[in-house]
Amino acid sequence: MATPAIDSSVLTRRGVLTATASSLLLGACGQAQPQDEAEPDGSASPGGPELLIGVSLELTGRGAALGVLQERALRITLEDLNVDRVQVGNQRRSVRVLVRDNRSDPRLAAQQATDLIRKDRVHALLGTTLTETAMAVVGVAQRLQTPFVSLAPGDGIVLPLTQRTFVYKLTPDAVDVARRLARLISSRGLERVALLAADGLHGDSGVRAVAAALRVAGVELDRTVRLPRTGATSPAPPGRRWPVTPTAWWCGRRLRTAAAPLGHCAGPAGAVRSSSTRAVAEETVAGSNAAAVEGAYAVHPTCLPDSTLMGTTTAALARRELVFRYIHEYGGLSGFAPYASDALQLIADAARLASSVDRGRLRAYLQTQVTEGMAGWYAFAPIRHGGMERDSLGVYQLTQGSWARVS
Repeated sequence: MATPAIDSSVLTRRGVLTATASSLLLGACGQAQPQDEAEPDGSASPGGPELLIGVSLELTGRGAALGVLQERALRITLEDLNVDRVQVGNQRRSVRVLVRDNRSDPRLAAQQATDLIRKDRVHALLGTTLTETAMAVVGVAQRLQTPFVSLAPGDGIVLPLTQRTFVYKLTPDAVDVARRLARLISSRGLERVALLAADGLHGDSGVRAVAAALRVAGVELDRTVRLPRTGATSPAPPGRRWPVTPTAWWCGRRLRTAAAPLGHCAGPAGAVRSSSTRAVAEETVAGSNAAAVEGAYAVHPTCLPDSTLMGTTTAALARRELVFRYIHEYGGLSGFAPYASDALQLIADAARLASSVDRGRLRAYLQTQVTEGMAGWYAFAPIRHGGMERDSLGVYQLTQGSWARVS
């Protein structure tokens, strides 16, 4: 098997996380770089033609818990692609990714994206799990006309479309998640709910979408509570170090201490305690959080490890293989990991369909792809660059520490 052509930054697996924004709602380096960059691992085909992709991920800092997951999945899919390489026109090209650790810093992410395009001359960009870092890369990608496939949530990443012609997003649209969540709440007979949302752009997007969806569903939004911003420099609670997901810790704390019934994130026995696509990180259901979130519901793409969607389609079989290899190598799989795998495959498919690695042609063929990926179905179009289909979303419930699909 060919060696994966990946350059890797030094990983700090336990950083601080931010996982979840509307927490409730919704939902790597080539040539040596300064100090924290590791030496290249090598190329699958030294001296041969390549498809070169620049990757910006939160391998340290407050987004590390999600960024590290994506980097792991990226390695597995990269290895698979380089077994036979990618047919581009009359050549087979090795895929090489240049991974940068943006340290969860939007300014650093923007500078790295600029260097990847201008100095390393990558053909496309992918990455970032935080909305803030994604928005920083969006400006660079659009200005330098380089396709960027984002792994972060937030509808503003691809809107307005006239200013995002080179930008694509894999995560579900906030409005789709919010509508599914509102229907769930309404079906449980709840008339008033409180919304617990993370700080930042993702939380802002979720709050807007959920408020609108609840109005349509006839459910009163009693109040909105924003979680404290967490980061590498944020003080940890007294007597404890930050877990991988500090936002999950704060959410669990609010659930345990809530004085009033919360139909959204917390509530008395029998109430709907629902969360979103970014609230299914492992640490959300670990330790002291476990009891608080038991019975919670999550709206999430149908790619959670326990999903019953694991059928016999080509994509389902590929998903099983990813799950098997991921668990074998890393001990467990998060529902977020498949996004990086899908982004890499989408760019490779665009190069194959375009018979070229020209950035303009890659952009043109990215926006015509309709395909089933690891995380769900994508349907891109010239008028829609947020490709996750709403039918890819399912409702899950946490039972004895595991997510089970209920609809």
